[in-house]
Amino acid sequence: MSVRPTDSPVPGGLLGALRAMGTTLGETARVRGAILGIEIREELERRKHQLVLATLAVAFLHMAFLLLSLFVAVVFWDTHRVAAVGLMATLYLAFGAVALVRLRLAVATSPAPFAATLGELDRDLADLRSPP
Repeated sequence: MSVRPTDSPVPGGLLGALRAMGTTLGETARVRGAILGIEIREELERRKHQLVLATLAVAFLHMAFLLLSLFVAVVFWDTHRVAAVGLMATLYLAFGAVALVRLRLAVATSPAPFAATLGELDRDLADLRSPP
């Protein structure tokens, strides 16, 4: 009965180790690519949804503001029509300024796209750089 030593080299030697490393790197790249693809699809769907909602909001608010302006002008036509139109214009300017400030805040505080993919790649790089 022959006994095999426990510290014998792995079958395949250096070439086998290189194949295993290549397989691991390929699998890592495939997984990271899949995550990136999912994030791109999610980001596109989110942007399309936001664009549709923004378009509907602008269209309906525009009509509402036009009708409100017409209503105020008609109500104050005989007494203070210039003041009424000026007040409505001032209100619209204030609402627009508030909307722009909120938009800038939303853009500044929104998360970076593809954060999960970049985080995974950073972890992969850290793992590759750390000593075994």
